[in-house]
Amino acid sequence: MRVAIITFPGSNCDYDCFKAINDVLGAEAYYRWHRETELGECDAVILPGGFSYGDYLRAGAIARFSPIMDAVIAFAKSGGPLLGVCNGFQVLCESGLLPGALVKNRSMQFQGETVRVRVDNNQTLFTHLYDRNEILDLHIAHGVGNYVADDETLARLEGDGRIVFRYVDERGVPSDEGNANGSMHNIAGIINEEGNVLGMMPHPERSVESLLGSADGLPIFQSLAAHLSGTGVA
Repeated sequence: MRVAIITFPGSNCDYDCFKAINDVLGAEAYYRWHRETELGECDAVILPGGFSYGDYLRAGAIARFSPIMDAVIAFAKSGGPLLGVCNGFQVLCESGLLPGALVKNRSMQFQGETVRVRVDNNQTLFTHLYDRNEILDLHIAHGVGNYVADDETLARLEGDGRIVFRYVDERGVPSDEGNANGSMHNIAGIINEEGNVLGMMPHPERSVESLLGSADGLPIFQSLAAHLSGTGVA
């Protein structure tokens, strides 16, 4: 598996993704700078976390117009697996590859903490190695992670099973108490209609080894690798 990791000015989780893919998963990752126009020979693409272009104007809004994004969008529309984490999720929404938007956290503060996330859909190419309703400990680090969408979009996401991850409380229930940032319907991650573009605010690349406090994010990368190798496909 070869993974292209897109680096924008202000990206700061590209190195974490690189390490997760290369050192932990044992696959191959390489960087693609935002000014480039081709992805290279890749099987999957990751838009990492950070503060692309300083998050000026709106988080992810400027990155969406980077030269490399035409290739990223074409790759996604051809069915290629595309994962956007945190700032990458914001870029996916700004580019129209995923519906809705990310706005400031309900607390109006930057939040860096470990949260509980429930796997609501384990029938995707990114999550098929999880159990349905499995509870994960994952880290968030954002000030703009509050997912919002209109009623029609939310109904479609719910009806189509496209809400992949939800914030939950200690009981595993998506309550207001367990909602890390105030997201509508406790949404922590969604997938596109075709099932090949996943956006999520928690950072799976920060939870790939027990040494880091949790390895709960590793099955996302393992699921992707299994899908691409033709084994354990969702």
